[in-house]
Amino acid sequence: MKNFLVLGLALALVSATTASAEKPAKKGGMKSGLQPGENVGAFYVTKCAGAEDDGVAEGKNLCYRCRNGSKPQVMVFTRSDDPKVAELVKKLDEAVASNEESKLRVFVNVLNEDKDDASDIAKKFVSTTSVKNIPFVVPNENANGPDNYGINPKADVTIVMANEGNVKANYAVANAKKLNVDAVIADLNKILE
Repeated sequence: MKNFLVLGLALALVSATTASAEKPAKKGGMKSGLQPGENVGAFYVTKCAGAEDDGVAEGKNLCYRCRNGSKPQVMVFTRSDDPKVAELVKKLDEAVASNEESKLRVFVNVLNEDKDDASDIAKKFVSTTSVKNIPFVVPNENANGPDNYGINPKADVTIVMANEGNVKANYAVANAKKLNVDAVIADLNKILE
């Protein structure tokens, strides 16, 4: 009888753990990317456009996450050039400019099966949004972003916000048109505290 009780408790624990792992992220309705409490790892990208004054030449391959160190940073991973994404990028650009003292950093990772297409999309984004402070990059793992970040292939947009190398907020949507820009911007306070 004791063995059945122990087995029952073990199964209940496994079921509870599995159920919580399958829950979607709160705000965006889907799980994609690193989650709050996880550490942000290194990954390499090629700068395509934007942030002309950041000291990184277009075409350079580097780890922006590493370059930003423990500063508060927002990593946007997008497969879409929807106007909602452009709106988000413009507001993030304004946030970088108005949070110079906190050294807020943002970089946008354009995801696409074809690296050249991703680069073209990045350049178009910069020219249409006129952002000044945000580099647009293509990750070396260009189709789904860095393996160690767990970007959901069904997510149009995944946003990871970190400070001191630790994820503080995450937001993901399957359809960029459903991106709640105001909710994402409101989460900046989690990394600017």
